[in-house]
Amino acid sequence: MRIIRYVHKNAINIGLIINKTNVINIKDLKIKIDNMIDFLDFLNNKNFQPQKKYNEKKLIKLSQVKLLSPLRRPNSLRDAYAFRKHVEAGRKGRGLPMIKEFDLFPVYYYSNHSAIYGPGNISFHKDHFDRLDFELELAIVIAKEGRNIKIENADDYIFGFMIMNDWSARSIQKSEMKLNLGPAKGKDFATSLGPYIITKDKLKNNTVSTENGNQYNLKMEAFINNQKVSEDNSGNMNWTFAQIISHISKGATLYPGDVIGSGTCATGCLLEINLTNKTDNWLKLNDVVKLKIEHLGSLENKIKLEKIDE
Repeated sequence: MRIIRYVHKNAINIGLIINKTNVINIKDLKIKIDNMIDFLDFLNNKNFQPQKKYNEKKLIKLSQVKLLSPLRRPNSLRDAYAFRKHVEAGRKGRGLPMIKEFDLFPVYYYSNHSAIYGPGNISFHKDHFDRLDFELELAIVIAKEGRNIKIENADDYIFGFMIMNDWSARSIQKSEMKLNLGPAKGKDFATSLGPYIITKDKLKNNTVSTENGNQYNLKMEAFINNQKVSEDNSGNMNWTFAQIISHISKGATLYPGDVIGSGTCATGCLLEINLTNKTDNWLKLNDVVKLKIEHLGSLENKIKLEKIDE
């Protein structure tokens, strides 16, 4: 299934994409749920097959709706650091050796689960435009509650996948990280998710089972103003989502609707690209950033300036 949150006729709804171009409102499937996390919990506990239950007269065109972030407010938002090539390139560009702790455990940080955006215009504070950056990531949505989860069981806790853009203000981030805490203000102002949640059964042809959990081989690309700037594959994650889930859940409980990002893929941000190529290119007002992941669609945002009273 491909699950969306959308606006149609001034109402926010939850729906399913049918045959790639149509949408069915879950209320027309006699599901009286208004909250996406509750709907995910419902699906995780039901043998639900919408393709056999919908009335074609209730379909609306996908082109006629405005897509929102599938999750308005995840229970939590964590971001990992799973792509070795991205980490190596960033450290090499700063004249630093690869850090050995990368191979010891899948590190992650918490971001702001209340600053979530979907496709469309996105407005940033003027201070964020000092070395403004995107990050191309694959995100998972947790399906069910779990604690102290073993690696061999962890993939069962994944409900589905989304594209994730971890927007970053690099000047702020660089300054605050000197205090050995964070990232915080350089990251907590915006994360884009979308355009839909795709359930993992739809990715079975791109899934490879390993002793450390499943690998998901999905082409990842980023474009700025229609020019490709990034390309990688999620199969290049050096830590699997199963390993990340297992590590996070040690002594901590995961809940349905928690979101976990993969971390930036190789070439998946301007910081890495600039360090590698000795350039100094950053996002600007009215730039359009489009992230694409195979089978997950595209997540596109146009950058605007937040209006504030000074």
